[in-house]
Amino acid sequence: MRLLQIVFVLVAGFVLSGCSILDRTGSFFQPSPFAAEAVETVSRNYALTDAIVLIPPELTVSEANAFYPWADIVWRGDPPGDRHAQIADIFTNAVDLAKPGLTGRVPVVAEITLVRFHGVTEKTRSSVGGVYNIVFTLLVRDAETGAVLEPAREIEADLAAPGGTAALLLDREGQTEVVRVTDFLSYVLVKELGGLAQ
Repeated sequence: MRLLQIVFVLVAGFVLSGCSILDRTGSFFQPSPFAAEAVETVSRNYALTDAIVLIPPELTVSEANAFYPWADIVWRGDPPGDRHAQIADIFTNAVDLAKPGLTGRVPVVAEITLVRFHGVTEKTRSSVGGVYNIVFTLLVRDAETGAVLEPAREIEADLAAPGGTAALLLDREGQTEVVRVTDFLSYVLVKELGGLAQ
């Protein structure tokens, strides 16, 4: 009789524990009240009319001919000079090239602020090559009202920088560093200002 009571208690315990496990697994598959709401995506329909290009003067420049100089701006695609102004020209020309690819219904002005522009030095380009690492923020305003349509977001754009013979061949074909980087940035702008916005 005592053995029967022990067996009954054990069976009852298993049944009750099974119910509690089922309760927990049932709630596991139910949506959490703290689940994040879905992010709404909005289709962009921009016509790029103009851009404001800001190259902060506090960004450091290096002219060191090392494989990887420590600075915010490293650029050798133009003759020695004001690197801040040279980078501003590249972005301005990239904007002009991007305009035909952005002809939607909403006229906008892009505000571009440089964070980093790390090209390759003579030493790197003549040997192993590297990467043009370009980081900037992009803010979008309504061209008519000035209202912010998209707050500033950081964009990192990397372009391969061939070295050695490949770099020389590109130069001979007219694909200089200025041309390649300008074309690449125009592509990045069209990509970032077209399509879907989150």
